[in-house]
Formats: sequence, structure tokens, C-alpha cells
Amino acid sequence: MENKLHDYRKSYEKFSLDLDKENKDPMMLFTEWFKEIDENDLADEVNAVNLTTIETDGFPKSRIVLLKSFSKDGFIFYTNYNSDKGQAIAKNNKVNLSFFWPQAERQVIIKGLAEKVDAKESDAYFYSRPKGSQMGAIVSNQSHEIPNREYLEDKLSALEKEVAENNKEIKRPDHWGGYLIKPTEIEFWQGRANRLHDRFLFSKNGENNWSKKRLAP
Repeated sequence: MENKLHDYRKSYEKFSLDLDKENKDPMMLFTEWFKEIDENDLADEVNAVNLTTIETDGFPKSRIVLLKSFSKDGFIFYTNYNSDKGQAIAKNNKVNLSFFWPQAERQVIIKGLAEKVDAKESDAYFYSRPKGSQMGAIVSNQSHEIPNREYLEDKLSALEKEVAENNKEIKRPDHWGGYLIKPTEIEFWQGRANRLHDRFLFSKNGENNWSKKRLAP
């Protein structure tokens, strides 16, 4: 039976985005949007972002990851390098990030190139995490098949016991660390009434230069 959703409809009328006569750096605009949404509680997890990679089987795959830092250089998240996303990036480092903040009626869509961050930077973030999260990263062979939930919990219990009894230092696994997504395009989408949304696409030209154009909705 077909489930029609024709009546699911919302008019976007909260904000506007007018950059026709303004030359704004896209990373500055992203910072402004992120801060505004964070400070006004317009998202449960403002740093949740949809990461899309091209998998080793040729199909795209999307999943939510948590952004852990951003700067003029790009956007950083952390993961297991042996996971599906890690293997995909190793084969094809062209990725997409998509932020959706529905309460603000905004999207930011980013095309970029992924590269591993420096080991020291991965260390700094890893050791800032709670001990439980550190050990979770060690015992989870992310994306690989496991027999059941108890398998994971037993591995965690064994590691906790080993650490406690031997006063063992937890070490970041070599296969766990960060990726920096260097943007090549950043699109800002602001919902507007009558589906006439504001869309601006920034494309990188050289090291620090961006071209801008307005897109039809």
C-alpha cells in the first residue's frame, strides 16, 4: 500500500539570507550560523553532520558523525580508520558534509577532500575523551560483523579489568584518529516562503579565494 505524504507541508518564514551585494567569507558565515544556532538552542546537537562517502562497492553511503572542530582549514571529525567510512575515504577522498538545522530552516552542504589529521592532533582529542569512550574505541572493530552484544561488553569488561589491575595506560590505537575535510564548495540554504529559498554557492579558487553565486531554489 502506498503511503502518500502530499499533505506534509511547512512554510519556511523564520529567516532570510541576502548575500547578493556582500562578499562574505563562507567560513565566517558558517561560524556565524553555527554560533547562532548553538547559543539559541536551535538544535539538539548542532555539531551533528551527515557524512557521505563513495563506498568500495561504488555506492554512496551517508551516516551522521559529530563535528569536533572547524577552522579556515576545514572541518574535523574522528573515527576508526578501518571502518566503512575509513576504507571508503582511503579509496576515494571526495566526500560531502551536510548540516540540517530544521528549527532554523537552514542547511549547509559542503563538498571537500578528506585527509588524516596529524597523529598529535588525534592524540590530543583521544585523551580528552572520557575513559569509557577511549576504551570503547579500542574494543570496537567498527563496521565489522560481531556475534552479539555480549561480545562487545565482554571485550570492554576485560579491558577495564586489565587497565585497573595493571594500572595500564590507555593508548590511542593507530587505526583511530581524525579526518580534516578541506572544502572545495560550500552551499548555504535558507528556507523561505513559497519554496523560494535563498541558496548561495561558494566555490574555492586557489588557497584563500572564493567565488559566489546565487542558485535558484
